[in-house]
Amino acid sequence: MKATLIIVQNDADHRAALALIDQLITSDTPADRARMLAQARLVEAYEKERWPRRRAPLPELLTYLMDQHGLTRADLVPLLGTASRVSEVMSGKRELSMTMVKRLRERFHIPADVLIPAVSRAAA
Repeated sequence: MKATLIIVQNDADHRAALALIDQLITSDTPADRARMLAQARLVEAYEKERWPRRRAPLPELLTYLMDQHGLTRADLVPLLGTASRVSEVMSGKRELSMTMVKRLRERFHIPADVLIPAVSRAAA
């Protein structure tokens, strides 16, 4: 098989690159495995640029976590402090303190950076 890679610049290239990966993934030869990994990296780079991930807003994230764990807003009071703080956080009017982040991280077993808003480069 010819050792070429597809530079992914559009959706047609993306489809062709995925087909090539499917073809190479069953091969046991080291050259094909290396080619498959290189092609997968090119596809990954295109996908990150084409479909960037967005960070979920804190109220949306907390709503999801509450749903997954069968919790209500009242169940967040021990984690966030008071019912009014829960309301402020859930409405997006209040950010989390580091104590709140620590409690939520421990309760839901999630990384703290998911709970802490990203600091823009302009503000840093």
